[in-house]
Amino acid sequence: MANFGGGISNLIVLIMICSSIHGVPAAIYTVGDSSGWSLGGGYGNWAGDKTFTVGDTLVFNYASGHTVDEVSTSDYKTCTTGNAITTDSSGATSITLNTPGPHYFICGVPGHCGGGMKLSVNVVAASGGDPSSSTTTSPPTITSPPSATAAPPLTRDFPPFTTISPAPTAGGSQHLTQPSSSAVLLTPKVAVLFTISIVMLKFFL
Repeated sequence: MANFGGGISNLIVLIMICSSIHGVPAAIYTVGDSSGWSLGGGYGNWAGDKTFTVGDTLVFNYASGHTVDEVSTSDYKTCTTGNAITTDSSGATSITLNTPGPHYFICGVPGHCGGGMKLSVNVVAASGGDPSSSTTTSPPTITSPPSATAAPPLTRDFPPFTTISPAPTAGGSQHLTQPSSSAVLLTPKVAVLFTISIVMLKFFL
């Protein structure tokens, strides 16, 4: 029982180690820090020294009268409203960055984007390997099953019979011809074996 308990303990430690090296945990960024999402925020400077990774979360805190709209590149550059990919006006918007590449956010209230409520972030893929690289694997080796061993041919050697001489003619003496030294008497055991051989021959042929 002591060895069993030790094995369970080692397994738990191994799982904990694997979990700890899985990767860097996702980060949560409060947009604008203590200033939040507001007019004149200067969000280009805020995002300039940060690295955003897939899985990270942006938290927008703002007062009523603002929105957080995710928009296209062209709408971001021209501060065009009304074509948002997603929009929220709850006052506490959390957006998880699920895809790599640039993401653009503005306030959808007319004039607020031009007043500085616009943010662009470039999201990089999570660490742990280049997703574009492919692993080349060799095709599986197909092994032919071993051929069945051919059954040995059936022998057809039958035991010789006892030779019996023809019936004697009248006036002659009756006698049985003695079997040669190579002859085998037809005993009950030999008869049984002979019968079994005949049946097997009919079955397999």
